[in-house]
Amino acid sequence: MKEDRYSKAHQKAEHFLNNEQQFHLGVLPTEQSNPKTRNLDSIFSSNPMEGVKTLLSVDRDISPVAEKTLKDKEFREMVESGVEAVSSGRKIIFSGCGSTGRLSTLLEGMWRHFFRAIYQDHPKIYEKVKQYENSIFSIMTGGDYALIRAVEAFEDYMEFGRQQAREMEITKGDMLVAITEGGETSSVLGTLEEAADRQAKVFLMFNNPTAVLREHIERSRKAIDDPRVTVLDLYCGPMAIAGSTRMQATTSELLIAGSALETILHRVLQPLLSKEQLESLNFREINYTRAFEEMLDGLTSEENTKTLAEYILLEKDIYQENGLVTYFADALLMDILTDTTERSPTFMLSPYKQYDDTVSPPSWSFVKHPLRPTPETWEYLLGRHPRCLNWDSDLYRKLGADAVASAPPRVNKQELLKFLIGNEEDPSRTSRDPNVAVAINTKEETKHRNFTTFMEAFRQNAKSFQQQRTFIIGNSNLSADYRINYDISPSPLNLLERLRVKLILNTISTGTMVLMGRVTSNWMSWVNISNKKLMDRGIRLISEISGISYKDACYALHETLEEFEDLNQAEKKSTSPVQYTIQKLKDKKK
Repeated sequence: MKEDRYSKAHQKAEHFLNNEQQFHLGVLPTEQSNPKTRNLDSIFSSNPMEGVKTLLSVDRDISPVAEKTLKDKEFREMVESGVEAVSSGRKIIFSGCGSTGRLSTLLEGMWRHFFRAIYQDHPKIYEKVKQYENSIFSIMTGGDYALIRAVEAFEDYMEFGRQQAREMEITKGDMLVAITEGGETSSVLGTLEEAADRQAKVFLMFNNPTAVLREHIERSRKAIDDPRVTVLDLYCGPMAIAGSTRMQATTSELLIAGSALETILHRVLQPLLSKEQLESLNFREINYTRAFEEMLDGLTSEENTKTLAEYILLEKDIYQENGLVTYFADALLMDILTDTTERSPTFMLSPYKQYDDTVSPPSWSFVKHPLRPTPETWEYLLGRHPRCLNWDSDLYRKLGADAVASAPPRVNKQELLKFLIGNEEDPSRTSRDPNVAVAINTKEETKHRNFTTFMEAFRQNAKSFQQQRTFIIGNSNLSADYRINYDISPSPLNLLERLRVKLILNTISTGTMVLMGRVTSNWMSWVNISNKKLMDRGIRLISEISGISYKDACYALHETLEEFEDLNQAEKKSTSPVQYTIQKLKDKKK
């Protein structure tokens, strides 16, 4: 039996080595380790403040790339095409998968929340500009359900991206911006091809050197060489955590795509509004690169570095005792949802749990809105109705995915609404000791007339929790358990605030997981193998950490995966095959 398993593992390993080379991505810088953060696990263990500074030091590499990109003709072309699309009643669509899918959804939400805010606060201005409210859309691989839980293997199918683009009814005059950190995600490239075939203007944004992608990844080369595609290469080096493209790659993409969107909005509204009206909506000249650098300066001050380190230690202590953290938020709901859901695949944590799931453990972290029920919260968070997939077996077969057709994933709206991110009571969030409720708000929120109502609702919701904490981002006079003390000048879509919050949350979640032992050196060593890209990443991680060849690491990992067939579902979900393999190889050397 053992010999059969061993033979089967080697057959699968040989297949991956010889027939899946388009998913061997070690040549891509975004998949390599960054020398700036080498031994990050040791740095955090000895001095969490130094760990925070080390993590954020890599974001400095974004500035020169952003400065160049914002001056390039490709960026100007994206802005011009966006202005033309919106002004003529067409639409702009952002497309992504995983962290770039959440980014795409965030960009759409930023636009929609802008119009929602002026409807409430400037009704006369709203009447002049409301025709542009429904101009921005997003495609998330797997639909909105994938915002909260990964839909396994979807990113490997280019045809799935094409189908989602068809359902978006993209047409001539529209503009699509495909965002893929590595430049090679099949589903995202599928949306790009479909949009180009439908005569939309198409742009491709990624974070690896164009020359490397063209040489090594056939599907990337095809997209880059397509004369219909305008390429924006945002390469800024390896990630702070090897392969964790939710960090610097997505940050640079948010900076560039968000800058374009704010510029487009300004250009579209300028003919309709007076100078005073534009100023009241925070339109102004912004040097985005300088503003980003100043933000990093503020975050890495001694005071704020200390605050981040102290908060990281709070979460680490909670999780080490098998406890739970629940965030409560309003304006930052999407930002926190993004970071907390991305912790699951990045560090192999339990994903968000649906209310009717009586088997799975609760996720370590969660987010809720204290004022709204879940259906309303989803609409509030997205700025629109959820867009979920209702694909059946026949459609999956038509799309060439027979393996998926045999057991179609349930990713419809009904399933999405089972994640109770609203104000409903959720006993699972207090089912473990210790548990803590954390309210996170920006300084701007604290000045809003609804803030008192929010805090009253938070305190009411938090009564069932053992601990309550408050966290304010901005130099507010209000008392708080944690505060990031520096201010950012507002912009129309609050881009700079979004960037600041992203960096804070990425630092907190990553730093906490480093201290929890889920990072080895600067590799996220607790990796689950849910698609071919992660298979390759796991093999490379084993190779580098264990000092063996890629081929031997591939054999070792496949042997582990065969061993895991005997584990029950709970054990499979809580055990990293990569970490297990590294430990097994280490034990053999003793």
